Amino acid sequence: QVQLVESGGGLEQPGGSLRLSCKASGFRLGSFAIGWLRQAPGKEREGVSCIDKRGSTTYYADSVKGRFTISRDNAKNTVYLQMNSLKPEDTAVYYCATAIQCYGGATYLRGVYDYFGQGTQVTVSS
Repeated sequence: QVQLVESGGGLEQPGGSLRLSCKASGFRLGSFAIGWLRQAPGKEREGVSCIDKRGSTTYYADSVKGRFTISRDNAKNTVYLQMNSLKPEDTAVYYCATAIQCYGGATYLRGVYDYFGQGTQVTVSS
């Protein structure tokens, strides 16, 4: 069974850090590019970051560039999103998803992503 499971979300103060994990089961994560997407209440889903199959190329939305870092460990079938200097506007449900390539870079384009995880809530508030 193909499954992506996100973890690591929670409540954090502005300026704090969280590390999200995306663990794959039922397939080899290294066969796919992986994107992190997020959706805040009342807003459309947006792309946050994307990493190619080998982890050699990464993309970031302008809103998170310099604060977030995407990485992957294909031996552990896991992709990570290190989030530093968190801001209240980072509050959202964060999803990881598979893609053949990071088409559009970090931008979320419908039809690019195939499998999605269930999401993990990130709340940034004092």
